[in-house]
Amino acid sequence: MAAIEQFDNIYLDLSKESGKCRFAENGLGWKPSSGGNTFTLDRGDIASAQWSRAAKGLEVKILKRSSELVLLDGFQQEDFERLSKLFRLWYSINLESKEHALRGWNWGKTEFSKAELVFNVQNKPSFEIPYTEISNTNLAGRNEVSVEFTPSNEEDTGTNGHLGGARGRGKKSGAGKDQLVEMRFYIPGTTTRKETEGEEAGSDAEQEEKNAATLFYETLMDKAEIGETAGDAIATFLEVLHLTPRGRFDIDMYEASFRLRGKTYDYKIQYDAIKKFMVLPKPDEMHFMLCIGLDPPLRQGQTRYPFVVMQAKKDEEVTIDLNLTDEELSKKYNGKLDAHYEQPLHQVITYIFKGLANKKITSPAKDFMTHRQQYGIKCSIKAAEGFLYCLEKAFMFVPKPATYISYDQTASITFSRVSGAVSALSTFDIQVVMKSGPSHQFSNINREDLKALEDFFKLKGLRVKNEVDEEANLLAAALRQEVMDDSEEEVVGAGADRGSADEDEESVDEDFRAESESDVAEEYDSAHESDGSGSDESGVDEEDEDEEMGDDDEEEEEEKPKTKKQKTK
Repeated sequence: MAAIEQFDNIYLDLSKESGKCRFAENGLGWKPSSGGNTFTLDRGDIASAQWSRAAKGLEVKILKRSSELVLLDGFQQEDFERLSKLFRLWYSINLESKEHALRGWNWGKTEFSKAELVFNVQNKPSFEIPYTEISNTNLAGRNEVSVEFTPSNEEDTGTNGHLGGARGRGKKSGAGKDQLVEMRFYIPGTTTRKETEGEEAGSDAEQEEKNAATLFYETLMDKAEIGETAGDAIATFLEVLHLTPRGRFDIDMYEASFRLRGKTYDYKIQYDAIKKFMVLPKPDEMHFMLCIGLDPPLRQGQTRYPFVVMQAKKDEEVTIDLNLTDEELSKKYNGKLDAHYEQPLHQVITYIFKGLANKKITSPAKDFMTHRQQYGIKCSIKAAEGFLYCLEKAFMFVPKPATYISYDQTASITFSRVSGAVSALSTFDIQVVMKSGPSHQFSNINREDLKALEDFFKLKGLRVKNEVDEEANLLAAALRQEVMDDSEEEVVGAGADRGSADEDEESVDEDFRAESESDVAEEYDSAHESDGSGSDESGVDEEDEDEEMGDDDEEEEEEKPKTKKQKTK
């Protein structure tokens, strides 16, 4: 054989572009066609090799002694003899040819090998999942197990030799346009650990039967190194209340990741995925909320959580000793962590996250306070109530849906009032228009916070339109105009022509002749004399009155028959 065997158009670990693969007596190497980092593998690291059909032709799957996989895809069928010969002569390894099941069945038997989970159909592998690609697993039901895969970075497509692979752990699937993010297995019945692990099970494996789904979950957690042992944890916090995702979780903090352990779901999150860490005082002045921004977001089935929001009481103190030596604290963490903490819970969690994840801690801006001298503004997004915080560089709404809006991406802010609302006079809304993407609306904000918000936004250089004050000014102007119109009507109305109403008031009834009160004396008048005594004049007057009354009576008697005759005609 030649000193070097070369193969062109070979893809390494599902890379986007092909490259040249060279085999030599001391190992193998791969370099992208367009240039870049070269991946090399020493012959002493090769434990076994397998030949099988793959996505871009035929592939050589190499298992390293460190239980990691290297995939070389794109070979032709006629290359098998050359490869088989060089593996046998140079590496003393038999290149095993393996056929895959092509029936398309979705039921079969799982097998836990050294480096991957194999799903067999009729004793042939249907598909394999490398443990390095599994980010998390959960018991989704009594007989159901969900397996989540590590989301890859699209920009990371080159080799990464010092990690032992093209892109290292959990990044093999980054080349595809679409990526599988979750798979679920339905595993009924009971089984033993020896049956579950197969050949990988030790001689002292438990023979006791257990729920098959639970045993599958526990084995996968161990193989994929998802659940580190409690002894490796640097710090542990028990039963911490989480608002998003809702529930109580134990927090295990490790060197490179932390784990949330709940009754139903477990999450393992790398510190590299933490993009933001915020400490937000709740307006009730009794709690603090810790908000952790994640990219990629946390996944629970079809639901994504870009923020983890936990809550702790302000006066809840804890005492904790970190599982680190003094040498590690001084050399590895450069004094960022203390060996002993005895402080409120929210402060201890914040300090440890800051030390382990090396992330900046964000707090509300000091330039804004509500009318109650608090940082959080009570409001709502649609039907979800929460609190809006004004940070130095962004808005933050918590707890659900947790929403982060950067000032740099904000085009304008409009203060408005909902027309027809009962509380329109005491509340207002904020609409945040983005430079790109959908706008956000925060409703039912107390009217007393309007001036402080407007001043703060102007301080940050944001475009603000205050429709609330504009409407109030227009309404006040309309009311003043209405009052002036009413006063003008009163002045003009004094001399206005009122038609028949004025005639009724000013016309005099000529047929009516009023008599003075002194003409007829009543019994309660002082002019009335019941005993007949008095002046002569009064008596003459009485006689005259009697005569007049008599004449009137005679006239009435004469008129009555006439009227009767008129009626009878």
